[in-house]
Amino acid sequence: MSKKKLPRRWKRKIGCLILFVPAAIVAMTIAILIFAVVNSELVVKTIKEGPSHLIELKVPEENIPLYKKAADAYDIPWTLLAAHHRIETRFSTMDPLLSPVGAEGHLQFMPCTFVGWSHPSCSGQGQGNISEEDKVDVDVIAYYGGYGVDGDGDGIADPYNLTDALYSAANYLSQNGAAEGDLEKAIFQYNHSEEYVADVLYYYHLYEEQLN
Repeated sequence: MSKKKLPRRWKRKIGCLILFVPAAIVAMTIAILIFAVVNSELVVKTIKEGPSHLIELKVPEENIPLYKKAADAYDIPWTLLAAHHRIETRFSTMDPLLSPVGAEGHLQFMPCTFVGWSHPSCSGQGQGNISEEDKVDVDVIAYYGGYGVDGDGDGIADPYNLTDALYSAANYLSQNGAAEGDLEKAIFQYNHSEEYVADVLYYYHLYEEQLN
C-alpha cells in the first residue's frame, strides 16, 4: 500500500508553524522577563516608600513641642506619639473627631479606656454609658483607673483637647510597654491589629529618620 503524500498547501502550513513556534517561545520568554523586572522594581519601590495606602502628610511644626512635652512626661519617643496622631486622625484633620464605633477626640480614645474600664457601664468595645461631665472629670477618671490626663492644667481631661489627648495617649503607650522600649506591644494594645502596628511603626521610623 503506497503512502499518501501531504498536499503542498499543508506542507507550507506545517513549515510556517515550525518557524512560528520558536519565535513565539522567544517572545513569551522576553515578556516574562520584562514582567519580572517591572514587578521587582515595584517591590523595591514599595519597600522604600512604605505601604501604598499610607500617604505622607507633613508633621505640623506647631505640634512638635506638644509631642515632645507629652512624650517626655511619660518617657516615650515623641516620634511615636506623632505617628499615632498621624494614623488616628491625620493630625486632627479628620472631621468629625468621632469614629463610627465611638472612639473620641484627637487620639481616638474609647470612653471606657479614657475614663476607666471599671466604670459600671463599661463592657464590649468600650463605648460605655458615661455622662459628658464624667468623661472629663479627673477625679472620676482617677477613681475608675482611666488613662485620661489633664495635660494643659485647666482642671479637666478632655479627649477633644489636643494637649490632653496627647498626654493621655502618651500615658497609655507608656503604661503598656513603650516606656520600656517595647513599642510593638504598646502599639498593639492601642489597637489590636497587626496592620495598625505596621502603619504606626512606618511613620515612627520615618519621623525618627527625618526629624530627629
